[in-house]
This record gives sequence, C-alpha cells and structure tokens, in this order.
Amino acid sequence: MKLYIKYMVSLRCKMVVKDALENLGLQCVIVDLGLVEIIGDLSPDLRDKLKVILLKAGLELMDDKKAVLIEKIKNIIVEMVHYTDELPKVNYSDYISEKMGMEYTHIAKIFSEVKGITIEHFIIAHKIERVKELLLYDELNLTQISYMLNYSSVSHLSQQFKKVTGLTPSFFKQLKDKKRIALENVGIV
Repeated sequence: MKLYIKYMVSLRCKMVVKDALENLGLQCVIVDLGLVEIIGDLSPDLRDKLKVILLKAGLELMDDKKAVLIEKIKNIIVEMVHYTDELPKVNYSDYISEKMGMEYTHIAKIFSEVKGITIEHFIIAHKIERVKELLLYDELNLTQISYMLNYSSVSHLSQQFKKVTGLTPSFFKQLKDKKRIALENVGIV
C-alpha cells in the first residue's frame, strides 16, 4: 500500500517516518521523499495513530489527490535541486513531465492553482536556496555553482539571486547571520 506524506523533504524526515512505521509494527518496502510503501493494508485505527505521530513531527499523511500530485511535483523538484550533484541538462518541464508520466501543461496548471506560484518560480526559489547552501559550505566558487545549477552564466545566477533575496551572492556570503529557509517552506507565498 502506498502512502503519501506532506513536508517529507529530507533524509531526516525519511528516518522519522521509517521509525514511526516500525513503532506501529508496519513493514516498509520503500521510504522515499513524500512516498512510503508498506506491506499490507493500513487499518483505520493504525492510520489515525500514524497521522498523529506524523503531525507531531511536522509531517502530514495525505488523502486528497490534488495534494498528492502537488507533493509529488515538489518532491521531484527538491530531489532534482538539492539531492543531485548536477541538475539535468534537459528542460525542467520535460524532466518533471517524464518523472510524473503526465503532460506538463496539466501539471503546471494544477500546481499554479493550488500553490499560487508557478513551477518555474518554485524551481527558482529552490535553486536560490541551494545557492545559499553552497555559499555557506564555501567549497565552490560562483562559477562552479552556476555551472552545477545550470545557470547560463555567473551574471545570470547573481541577477536571479539578487532578485529573490535582495542581496548579491558575495554580500550574502559576508553576512554573519545567514538566513536560510527550511526546504518545506521554500516557495510558499
């Protein structure tokens, strides 16, 4: 049985969910970002218990089909931007469409209706958050970061960074109190 979980955007979330399922005596086949597959069915009682445990951890068990679709899209983007060494060289719309097995126009329309933001802006928000993270690590220079995140140039990255944050990447790097956004809150309007 597949279960869809909202706000499950990190490895830590996966560990929390796996522990919750094991504590309820449920066997996991897959624990992925936003998706869990368990062996057998989930009784209404166990479902309620799981919901409570997940809510305490800031996660949410989803039932609504649109919400599940949106979470899948968000998780594809989070995985693409934050958990790969290099972004795909194909069009993001083609990448997402292929991963979802659906027409991009349909996906984009539903995403915009529900989230109040376009997929493109959601991706940009996550890319900027990834740039912040990489700047904090201080292992790569802006040229390397722009290449890694498929920016056409350092100038393009810097312009987009300033548009989103109000700061230049170099000024952000100098700040003592660097503000990052939790992944589950990136792109929330």
